[in-house]
Amino acid sequence: MDKKTEIEVEAAAFRALRKHLMTRSDVQNIDMMNLTGFCRNCLSRWYQEAAEDQGVTIDKMAAREIFYGMPFEDWKVKHQSEATLKQNENFKKLHNNE
Repeated sequence: MDKKTEIEVEAAAFRALRKHLMTRSDVQNIDMMNLTGFCRNCLSRWYQEAAEDQGVTIDKMAAREIFYGMPFEDWKVKHQSEATLKQNENFKKLHNNE
């Protein structure tokens, strides 16, 4: 696979992941962090960092809006629930050293 095709395939995979996560708003970020070590916010940060690597400045909230498909605060109100005690305990146990 040539480099251009590789980049296009990677970009398409990223778009598919983003689209999938947009349809699975029932999956909370804390659950993703506890299971995978990353969440939607991490993905939006990686997007921001990749843009900056290309000389494009995007602030954190703009990157989140691009990734979430709406302003982050709107997404939180619409989809984010309060973390349970167990979710918070798991997060602290798994990510205490980061």
